[in-house]
Amino acid sequence: MTHEHKAVPGITLVLGGARSGKSRFAEGLVTALPGPWTYIATAQAWDDEMRDRIRQHQADRASGWTTVEVPLDLGGVLAAHGHGPVLVDCLTLWLTNVMLADRDVPAAMTALQAALAACAGPIVLVGNEVGMGIVPENALARAFRDHAGRLHQRLAAMASQVFLTVAGLPLKVK
Repeated sequence: MTHEHKAVPGITLVLGGARSGKSRFAEGLVTALPGPWTYIATAQAWDDEMRDRIRQHQADRASGWTTVEVPLDLGGVLAAHGHGPVLVDCLTLWLTNVMLADRDVPAAMTALQAALAACAGPIVLVGNEVGMGIVPENALARAFRDHAGRLHQRLAAMASQVFLTVAGLPLKVK
């Protein structure tokens, strides 16, 4: 993280593609603030490969984090959270969980926005930018891409700042 990028009060949204450096950048934004820091992890380990990815994320993380695993009730956990800095990683895994649980996606997004609006401390949100590729072949993948795009637009409108990470480099968008 460079000295000109820092977390600010309110919401910071960090988007990027796979292996773009978005999580590392977001963690740096949070750890530059006084702790305690809360890491809200939304991933679910459905297979060995995902278990390995989760373990690697945990190993790469600096010490001093309190981790809360929240596959579905992200809005509820945020609403109950205190004032310290929070990192949510990642929005698109949360969205996947919501869709696979056959939940009402627009209602879940609205609940998340309401919880974020009520949070007092700085919050850094991480999400995968998935809308820059080809149109997906199947209906579920197209629905996911569309929901992710809408979610990111809604949260970017609420955010104090938005970054896009590319090749490990953060670009300030807002």
